[in-house]
Amino acid sequence: MNILFLLIPLSLVLVIFAVFAFRWALKNDQFDDLDSPSMIPLLDDTEEERAQKKAQIQDE
Repeated sequence: MNILFLLIPLSLVLVIFAVFAFRWALKNDQFDDLDSPSMIPLLDDTEEERAQKKAQIQDE
């Protein structure tokens, strides 16, 4: 029974941490583009070509 006095507050702290981590991920746009990262290994571009394309996108 005494273990509940430890486990309940510990579980609340973990839930609060998970909520803050999720909110941080949303705030920092971690879920904006879920399709492109999975396609990157399939591309035949070199690192320089990808950097140029990324620079062009950022300039727009």
